[in-house]
Formats: sequence, C-alpha cells, structure tokens
Amino acid sequence: MTRGRADGAQKKRLLTSLCIVAVFLVFLYVYFGSKNSGESALEYGSRSLRKLGGSYLAGEEDSDIGGKQDESSVKLALDEGEDGITPKSFPVCDDRHSELIPCLDRNLIYQMRLKLDLSVMEHYERHCPPPERRFNCLIPPPPGYKIPIKWPKSRDESWKANIPHTHLAHEKSDQNWMVVRGDKIHFPGGGTHFHYGADKYIASIANMLNFPNDILNNEGRLRTVFDVGCGVASFGGYLLSSDIIAMSLAPNDVHQNQIQFALERGIPAYLGVLGTKRLPYPSRSFELAHCSRCRIDWLQRDGILLLELDRLLRPGGYFAYSSPEAYAQDEEDLRIWKEMSALVERMCWRIAAKKNQTVIWQKPLTNDCYLEREPGTQPPLCRSDDDPDAVWGVLMETCITPYSEHDHKTRGSGLAPWPARLTTPPPRLADFGYSNEIFEKDMELWSRRVDNYWSLLSPKISSDTIRNVMDMKAHLGSFAAALKDKDVWVMNVVPEDGPKTLKIVYDRGLIGSVHSWCEAYSTYPRTYDLLHAWTVFSDIEKKGCSGEDLLLEMDRILRPTGFAIIRDRQSVIEFVKKHLAALHWEAITAVDSNLEDGDEAVLVIQKKLWLTSESFRGTD
Repeated sequence: MTRGRADGAQKKRLLTSLCIVAVFLVFLYVYFGSKNSGESALEYGSRSLRKLGGSYLAGEEDSDIGGKQDESSVKLALDEGEDGITPKSFPVCDDRHSELIPCLDRNLIYQMRLKLDLSVMEHYERHCPPPERRFNCLIPPPPGYKIPIKWPKSRDESWKANIPHTHLAHEKSDQNWMVVRGDKIHFPGGGTHFHYGADKYIASIANMLNFPNDILNNEGRLRTVFDVGCGVASFGGYLLSSDIIAMSLAPNDVHQNQIQFALERGIPAYLGVLGTKRLPYPSRSFELAHCSRCRIDWLQRDGILLLELDRLLRPGGYFAYSSPEAYAQDEEDLRIWKEMSALVERMCWRIAAKKNQTVIWQKPLTNDCYLEREPGTQPPLCRSDDDPDAVWGVLMETCITPYSEHDHKTRGSGLAPWPARLTTPPPRLADFGYSNEIFEKDMELWSRRVDNYWSLLSPKISSDTIRNVMDMKAHLGSFAAALKDKDVWVMNVVPEDGPKTLKIVYDRGLIGSVHSWCEAYSTYPRTYDLLHAWTVFSDIEKKGCSGEDLLLEMDRILRPTGFAIIRDRQSVIEFVKKHLAALHWEAITAVDSNLEDGDEAVLVIQKKLWLTSESFRGTD
C-alpha cells in the first residue's frame, strides 16, 4: 500500500512537470510568435457592440478606443473566409506613427539625408519615400480615440484624445485659437489677427469692400477663397455660413497639427506650403486670397510667392492682407510696406481698401495694365508657352500670368454667381473641346449614380454621418455637384497626368487639388468620412503602381467607421474583396457591372473600429 501511494505521488509529480513544461512551451510559442507575427487585433465592426472597460466600441460618438500599443507590429491574419478567399495580412504600424504623413515625414528627410534649402521651405514640401522605405502597414488610432463629433457642432469642439496636442492652446492662449476643457478642445473662432472672432473680422472685410449687408459672398460673386497660413482654419470655418468655401493651407510645421485640427472640425483644409513649387491648384481659381499674420516673406526671391498668389487669383480677385507692415510705423515695417507696395504696383494690383490693420489689393480685370508697363519692368510677363495650369512638381516662376483672350475680352471670368455657378457650363469648358451638352450629360450621369450610392449607404448612415468627402478622380466635379443638398464638402482630386479639368471644378464653385495616386496624399490619417474611387485602381495599374499601396493609403486617410465607394472593373472589385479582412473593412454591398456602366462594378465598404490586443489589455 505504501509503495502504491508512492508510485501515485510520483505519477502526479510527473504529470505536474509535464504540464509545467507544456505551459512553458506554449508561452515561448506565443511570446516569440507575437514578436514575429505580431499580436492579433481585436475588431469592432458596425454590427457589434462590445464593452471595453467602462465604455463601448461601436459607431457612436462617445465610443472610445484606449490603451497603449506594443511596439511590435500587429498582424491582422484571419481565418479563411466563407467564400474560400484567404485574405492577405497587413501589419499594424507602431503607435508612434499614428499621425504618419508619408510624403511629409521629416524623419524621412533626416534618414535620407536630403539636402534641402530650409530658407525657402523645401523641408515642408512633398518628399515621398522610395518603395523600400514605405511602411506598408495600417496606421493605428491614438490611445483613447473617439468617433469625431458631428458637424456642425464639430466646428466649435473636438475630442482631445483624437489629436492629443495642446501646444497651440497655450502658445495662442491670448488669441483664442483653441481652449482645452476636460476631454475636449474648444475653438472660440479666434485667430492671430482676429482675437474676438472670425465672424466679426469677415464682416469687416466685406464692409471695407462695400459688399451688400456686410456679407462677403457679394451676392454669390465671391465663392472660392484661399487662406494661406490658416492656423486651425477658423476663418474658413466661419465663411461656410456665407456660402463661401475656402481652401485653408498650412504646412506641417511647429504649429502642431493645425491642418489636422481643421479637418477634425469638418473644415476644408490641405497640407502645403508656399516654397519652391507651384501649389496643386490651377490658375484663376480663387476670388479672394487671405493672409492674417501668416509670417510669409512676400518680398523674397523677387516676389515669387506673391506672383504665385497672382497666378491663383481670378481677374479682379482680392488679396486681404492683415499684418503689422500694413499699419506699423517702425523703420523695418515701413521699409517692407514701401517695397511691397512698389512690387504690387508693378504687378498692376491696386489698393481696393485700407483700414486699421488690413489692406485689400485687387488684381486687374484685363491685360491692359500689363501691356502699358514700361519695357523691362519687373516682374515680366510669363512666356507664351508657359502653362499656368501645369502644377504637379512644377517650379514657381517669377513672372505674371496674363489672361486668356476670352478673359481679357469679357473683363473677368464670366462665371455665374453661386449657386447657379454649380450647374452652369463655365467658359473654360471650351479649353477641352467639351460642349454644354457633354457637361449636362455628365451632371445627369453622376446625379443618378450618387442617388444610387446613397440608397446603398442608407441603412448605415444618417444625415450627419458623413462630412468630409474626397472624390479621388473628380473629372468635371459632377460627383461633388450631385451632393449639393447634403451637409458635406468635397475635396475633388484630379490626376496629375490627365486632362487639367480641375479648373472646371473651381469654376463650378468647388475646391480640390491635383495629385498622383502612386503617392500618398497630403493629409493626416483619419481625416475623411467617405472616399469615392472611380477607376482609380485601373489608372494606377497602367502606371505600374501598387494596388495594395493604394488600399493602405485609403485606409490611412479614412476615419474609423468611414466609407469607401470603389467603382471600377469587376476584376478590381474582386482584388479589393480579397483584402477586406486584412484591412478590417466590411463589405456593405456590391453591385456587378451592367450594360449601362460598361465593365464598371461597385463595391461599398465600411472601415471597422479596431485596436490591438495590447491596447485592449491596457484598458483593463
């Protein structure tokens, strides 16, 4: 009996030892497996509502994704789907890259030892990574990320966790840019020059120009505005109520994340700088340019930056300049004012109004003044073979862009006032040989398509679900025009190597930029609610660019719970479907190609909320 009990005890010890060894081996496998393959990501799709700590993850405004992510990347490897397709796995970037902008990444500049001229802002211009330096991973949301506050409430407040940078609130505390209160950042509407609110400042500009009722849109004649050095874009945000849309521009500089704040608020904005290359906008696009203490040296390099503004302004367009040089009496400011006044006079600009700290210049309506200048006057007129609408990677020129024969004869752009401008064929349509009938048929086509899109989206959206929209291949802007009754704005993107139709988009009172989808777009992650990709994959395939890179870029731009509509060949749709699980996208609906649309099929997806298992554990 004693021996039997001893044997039993020995067997128990052996089993215990085997269990310990097994547990240890499992630990080694999990540990080193997670190092190599990454930790699994936890998904929160639109159909689920799962509790995480004290909050819930779903498509609600108060949902929260918190926690700190491990430095190891996370492999989104899922089981084979029901349709037999094995999704490709994408790693998740380290959480240090939660705000990565691949072509505006200063770390890349340092790593590649690019020799750039800082005095002309080359380090704030686009410098894209070569293929071997691309991250090729999914950008994670920051700890504590919440679904953005809906428009119009978002104009005045955002979640602090979504953009955890409060530097501007302290640096600009006396100027009312932004104020931190609890878990939110509030935007009182102030700016460097308009501490007491952009609305009053905007009305004062309208008053200076004697516009009816002190409303800046001048009965629909002033529609598109370019705000350079925009800060957090309160100026552009307050213009929207006057039916004016602004392209708010600022670089990714020491003023942390100002453009990201603008887009989080639901205000149109773009990352860029007046440096050495033309901005990605066509000539004669804006009725008004605005600079409120934007800290730009307009006299540098023979006034090349002011000449770039001149290229962008329409005939008779205005430049509102609020800066100490316009009113200060110290020696340096007087010198700058004198030289700047002489420069704009040679450019044929005249002072339309000057009051207190603001001066407003106006560009001429015709070429008459240019032709009457003394021979040899600087800056010269641009060469006749210079294309003012060629902008992608094109260096700025120190020359004045004269008007076309049409604009010279008509003494202006010949555009209808807003909102008729949106649906009226613009004169520059003739530059492409397009007739009014082609324009109207394009509108009809996209109106029908957008109605169909909204029918497909309707089970998932309400009137305030979507605010920031990007049309990745805008052509004439009819997709955006069809959204006129929605409370949205659209960034219309036109390919860099196709017909330069972006000027038609602007002539319709819309905004956009030129871009190549073989590269990353100049925006922060998580800035758009809806992406529309019409034959974009087919286009980049012809250039030999990667469809997977484009999928990752779309995921970077898209907000969690945001949507993408992909309209392309059936083979492209199948390609995207194979990557849905790895991207953590959910297919909402798919429509096969039909006779009406040729070979084009449609796939509508929604980006899920997701976080890593490490960040999930961090919330316990």
